[in-house]
Amino acid sequence: MPITDRHITLRFLAAPTDVASLGGGVRGGRILEWVDKAAYACAAAWSGGYSVTAYVGNISFGRDISSGDLVEVTATLIHTGRSSMHIECTVASADPRVGTFHPASSCLLVFVAVDAEGAPTPVRQWQPVRADDVARSEYAQQRSQVRARIAAAMETADYSAPTAALEVDTRFLAAPTDVNWGGKAHGGRVMNWIDDAAYLCGVRWCSGEVAAAYMGGVRFYRPIHIGQVVEISARLIHTGRQTMHVAVDVRAYWPREGRETARPAAHSLAVLAALDAHGDATAVRAWVPQLPGDVALERHARELIAIRGRRAPARTHRMVAI
Repeated sequence: MPITDRHITLRFLAAPTDVASLGGGVRGGRILEWVDKAAYACAAAWSGGYSVTAYVGNISFGRDISSGDLVEVTATLIHTGRSSMHIECTVASADPRVGTFHPASSCLLVFVAVDAEGAPTPVRQWQPVRADDVARSEYAQQRSQVRARIAAAMETADYSAPTAALEVDTRFLAAPTDVNWGGKAHGGRVMNWIDDAAYLCGVRWCSGEVAAAYMGGVRFYRPIHIGQVVEISARLIHTGRQTMHVAVDVRAYWPREGRETARPAAHSLAVLAALDAHGDATAVRAWVPQLPGDVALERHARELIAIRGRRAPARTHRMVAI
């Protein structure tokens, strides 16, 4: 299949450096990096130019991927707007000795084509004809409506009020190894940072191991440049019977200009499952907000659950309840 087609598949072996720091399967953040790279390749081929990640939603994590597994990441363009490309990504893995692939993750990404100055530029339009392509295009449009509702709900969320919630902060310099082909930190790398911060918050709350079950509403506001200071804040806003909902904010600023110039770069909501010693989902202590700001954000988390209209997808061998 030529690279100019709307469909691309990447295949590679999962490496020991891809797995979680404490063992087990590949971390969700690494999977998101793979997805972003495949989707970028698809978007760049379709648009014939540079594209940036604008939004990533409905990221579900299924079965674990182990070191040494053969990984297949498939990106397919399913809908176009004036300058946007909606790309469906699926991740599957197989024991290379057997070769039978099993689904591991899926999500929908929105890329925007930009010109040399970073302004959105039109893309050629995709006109689906086959029934399955029409259905996927309609699904992308439906998700756009849901995304607009989520964005509207997130606009009303206030994180500035006094809080008693658990918060975990990380701070570091964006390094040359984080750069994409446009000279900025690529979206997959930013999502990996988000996953790391959410993981730290989840581990602190449950005092045990956790796994990413779902990540939703990953919105990118502005690019992060190499050499900028990146600040990530992960804050617990809701708990279910076995899960922790963590809001993650990413901000960036130039060291010479000072922290007061930090500007929002990305935001996401991560759902983490608490795990027992056998790697199965286990009960988590409840977060009961008391301060008005915390109560409002907990209500906000419930609103997002209702808008999504679905439970956080569970890893196939673990029962996870919101």
